[in-house]
Amino acid sequence: MENRKLKIKVCGMKYADNIQQIALLSPDYLGFIFYPKSPRNFEESIPQIPNGIKKTGVFVNAELDFVISKVKRHGFKAVQLHGNETAEYCEQLKKLLVAETEVGCTVEIFKVFGIKDSFDFSVLTAYENSVDYFLFDTKGKAKGGNGYAFNWDVLRNYPSSKPIILSGGIGVEELDKIEQILKTDLPIYGLDLNSKFELKPALKDVELLEGFFKKLKKVNIKLI
Repeated sequence: MENRKLKIKVCGMKYADNIQQIALLSPDYLGFIFYPKSPRNFEESIPQIPNGIKKTGVFVNAELDFVISKVKRHGFKAVQLHGNETAEYCEQLKKLLVAETEVGCTVEIFKVFGIKDSFDFSVLTAYENSVDYFLFDTKGKAKGGNGYAFNWDVLRNYPSSKPIILSGGIGVEELDKIEQILKTDLPIYGLDLNSKFELKPALKDVELLEGFFKKLKKVNIKLI
């Protein structure tokens, strides 16, 4: 199999000590959720972590001013939109991020779409020019953290070259599925890890995550 480079995002961080422990594993992204209905809602300050880890703010149908204020406060390098945000909203946010953040500081935009057993990929067209990545998550009762994976076979009909982030109940048991989907021509950019690596909501199991990272490397999936 081709040696694929894969980004890893650990989402739903909340507790300072746990944030620093997970940061020592060198994930590419750490996600912080700003959604009061979530048990992983973040209301604290983010402790010092290595600059190479992209801090990511996760929002659900939030006002643009609220998103910008959190980006500026926490120094986010990525924004994940997990609600029903329109393409026009994404375009406005993109312009604001350029105007309101430091010159030369690019803030990536992830737009999330929920999938179960089918999906109308035509809805992605309007977002092509305003977001950097499409993140596909399991369509469930909660806005993320549902704990089970969607049917990845649906992605066989993916019509875009926009990079994909896979999310939704990804755990150690999905290793074979990850290996198989990376054999396809799909532009898989990264994995978004959350509930399957928790001791309780927002508290990540450091040993389990470390073991998963090692297993990815053993199957020749290159982490960068």
